[in-house]
Amino acid sequence: MQPEQAKKEAKKISDWIIDIRRELHKHPELMYEEVKTSELVRRELDNLGIQYQSPIAKTGVLASIGNGNGPCVALRADMDALPIHEETDVPFRSEIDGKMHACGHDCHTAMLLGAAKILKSKETEFNGTIKFFFQPAEEGGAGGKLMREEGALENPTVERIFGLHVWPQMPTGQIGSREGTFLAATTFLDLTVKGVGGHAAVPHLTKDPVLTSAQIITNLQSIISRELDPLDSGVVSISAIQGGQAANVIPPEVKLLGTLRSLTMDGLKKLQKRVKQIAENIAEAHGCEAIVKYPGNDYPPTVNDGEMWDFAKKVGSDMLGEENVSDLDAVMGGEDFAYYTEKVKGCFVVLGMQNEKIDAVYSVHHPMFKADEDALHIGTALHTMFALRSLEELGA
Repeated sequence: MQPEQAKKEAKKISDWIIDIRRELHKHPELMYEEVKTSELVRRELDNLGIQYQSPIAKTGVLASIGNGNGPCVALRADMDALPIHEETDVPFRSEIDGKMHACGHDCHTAMLLGAAKILKSKETEFNGTIKFFFQPAEEGGAGGKLMREEGALENPTVERIFGLHVWPQMPTGQIGSREGTFLAATTFLDLTVKGVGGHAAVPHLTKDPVLTSAQIITNLQSIISRELDPLDSGVVSISAIQGGQAANVIPPEVKLLGTLRSLTMDGLKKLQKRVKQIAENIAEAHGCEAIVKYPGNDYPPTVNDGEMWDFAKKVGSDMLGEENVSDLDAVMGGEDFAYYTEKVKGCFVVLGMQNEKIDAVYSVHHPMFKADEDALHIGTALHTMFALRSLEELGA
């Protein structure tokens, strides 16, 4: 199959892909809660006659097609939503308050099911195995790590893996990525400042965690501005402050939440160390205590194999035109696709979804995020060709 043919095949089933995406969008589920999402995936795989393993990684699904001989390639989609209340006016908006597919994982799942549908129809025409990773818990739960640990890359051994992510910063019909580190190593920060509360009219009788927290927040930025090489990349962001309820009461503690990011794991560890030191020292100077935690998982950087990005660029250029394929700068967002590319050659590619006519201009993780559904069949076609051309190359 040629790329243009794959695109036409995907366009024929575009309505089916969109219907799946909308069904998923209405029923978002957070990490490791993707029960109905998993049921939908299994339902469609059953209808397609595709075998699968479930559960894997708690709520994931691992499907495969092929003759079991020759090479093996994998395609991955994440399935979880975010704890964000949707503010769009689309008719298929989230039916669950406080939960939303604000990062396009509903699109990813639908596009991969579309590829499974096309590839299943071509199963007798290729030699090898194609695995489909329907992965839970990308948003902080390291579902990719658990999929890997439970053997998704084995039996048969995956030789290449590809992932797609919707990208509202790029117009529909374009794709992009880069060789080497594309996405950052990331961690979450949970920082509690404990003091002594009291009446705000007598602050000298308290140990004020609000003032202390303000000092910590301000000084943490000196790590980036004065300790990090200006030619390196790093992020220290405090994104939530929780403390106090009354105007005349100094609370006994304040909680800070945030994230640290670097393009290397060594860089991330250094940021973690310095944040802890600075927070503890400032708290002590104010008579308070700082408790610094990094909950969850430290995501490694997502590193694309150079050969695989060249391969993906060729597929994209043949399908969309060379002018619609871009080498991008590294991005400080994180992705647990990184757990796969630590072990296997792979490439993570972003798919343009920006369309001002339908107000699809908001970033992912925004309550007004929209995806241009005209791009979904393109993602399906790319997945299809990533798999088929890889099997051809590996089996040659």
